[in-house]
Amino acid sequence: MSDSEKALQTKSSFARLARGSDTIAYHRLAGRPPGIVFIGGFRSDMTGTKATYLEALARQRGQAFLRFDHFAHGQSSGRFEDATVSRWAADCIAVLDELTEGPQLLIGSSMGGWVMVLAARARPARIHGLIGIAPAPDFTGELMGPRFSAAQRTALLRDGIIHIPSQYGEPAPITRALIEDGARNAVLGAAIAIECPVRLLHGMADPDVPYAHSFRLLERLQSRDVRLTLIKDGDHRLSRDQDLALLARTIEELSD
Repeated sequence: MSDSEKALQTKSSFARLARGSDTIAYHRLAGRPPGIVFIGGFRSDMTGTKATYLEALARQRGQAFLRFDHFAHGQSSGRFEDATVSRWAADCIAVLDELTEGPQLLIGSSMGGWVMVLAARARPARIHGLIGIAPAPDFTGELMGPRFSAAQRTALLRDGIIHIPSQYGEPAPITRALIEDGARNAVLGAAIAIECPVRLLHGMADPDVPYAHSFRLLERLQSRDVRLTLIKDGDHRLSRDQDLALLARTIEELSD
């Protein structure tokens, strides 16, 4: 355990990695390589169905596993109003550097698919493979921005923040800083220098991230070993039993 890692246990038994004055909550299992790192989505946390399913799968397979909460998500510290894509990506890279060893299989869900790409591009030697679940790179500009009303755009420029409704919980605070930082971290406008195997899973009934978004990511990745699996009746979360079984088979294929 590194000097920057605080072996403090919260009431929920999560350990914490120090990042300046903030902390990243995480839970990990020891095991054989390649390790599995689950990267959650926008306003999701590491107690969700996919995260806990993957931990149980990794335990069964004897594989190392790590799940964590993004800055301002779940048990991690921070205000969501201060969050940016740059911060989420930097934290994910810190998690890779300080909490994992050897080759890692990154699994990114929705926004986590964007963070996954940024982390893999920054640490190519550490990446065994990538699995994107309804990956949403560039979502702040490509998916979120076009849905803003004229009034919301005006308020965002004037006030620096708006709150947008969410079917998954309380309205989400969206800041001008998040939108502008997202533009600086956009990856779909040019070739993405990633050469490892990549598997993309996307539901065709996804109301949040159109499955055409995965086609764009597939085209931009430089790796020649990229496959996209479409689930005709799949939603955004892909958390049904059959979706999780497909995810398990994908992990087994890339790991073994």
